[in-house]
Amino acid sequence: MADSIAVKAGRFSSVKEILDFAIAEERQAGKFYTDLAQEMKSQAIREVFEDFAKEELGHKAKLEAVKRGKSAIKPESVRSLGVAGRLVDVEPKADMSYTDVLNLTMKKEKAAYRLYLDLAVASQNEELEELSDMFLNLAHEEAKHNLWFETEYDELLKEWADSCSLQ
Repeated sequence: MADSIAVKAGRFSSVKEILDFAIAEERQAGKFYTDLAQEMKSQAIREVFEDFAKEELGHKAKLEAVKRGKSAIKPESVRSLGVAGRLVDVEPKADMSYTDVLNLTMKKEKAAYRLYLDLAVASQNEELEELSDMFLNLAHEEAKHNLWFETEYDELLKEWADSCSLQ
């Protein structure tokens, strides 16, 4: 199934709008990893992507808790906030190689990382400090995901290079 992540340029006039946007992005990310897991032939790789889907849905749950008022942050009006636009078009295919899948996931995680950094910066003021900190935390989690994929990619390249040098 084709999927894309679009971090659209946006103007938000309330914390609720920011949270709704971030929740939708996490929902998409969870679906992306769930769909990707279903495409994988290897059970081990399938489980990796299922775990990433769970993590993304965990991010969504954190954002929803904030929206429900389970923290000091209240969805009230704030100044107009702009988020830098980014677009990463990705078209996963059933016949993708594992390295192509890793390239795709690295792009998605990097875009999610940038989104949360942008949202953290956009929400930096005394009244929204907790929200800004939460977005920085989510950016850190997305960076950890990206590092995992980069490490996996590097290991595959190393194995490939080692196999070539033996011939």
